[in-house]
Amino acid sequence: MSLSTHVLDTAHGCPAAGMAISLYRLSDGVKLRDVVTNHDGRVDGGLLGAEDCLPGQYELRFQVAAYFRARGVTLSEPAFLDEVPLRFGISGAGHYHVPLLVSPYSYSTYRGS
Repeated sequence: MSLSTHVLDTAHGCPAAGMAISLYRLSDGVKLRDVVTNHDGRVDGGLLGAEDCLPGQYELRFQVAAYFRARGVTLSEPAFLDEVPLRFGISGAGHYHVPLLVSPYSYSTYRGS
């Protein structure tokens, strides 16, 4: 098993380079990683490799407002979307890809390939 993510900025029509993301394992509340997306909106090396990717519940926290403010977007205070949490389960073998498509006012996700 392995875990990766990809963030697309739908407001600007490009990868969300420079977005901070935290990964938590929910069974014990442990923060596993803090990462920042690269120029392609991906995390170099993925989020979890096969040895660390165990079945269970996880949460990704995407720092959406900070990303858009850094891009020069004027947001209300507080921002409509600040930190976007995505909870998901890993149940078995395979690659888990959790993309985020995001603008300052909406987001969507799915299990990617």
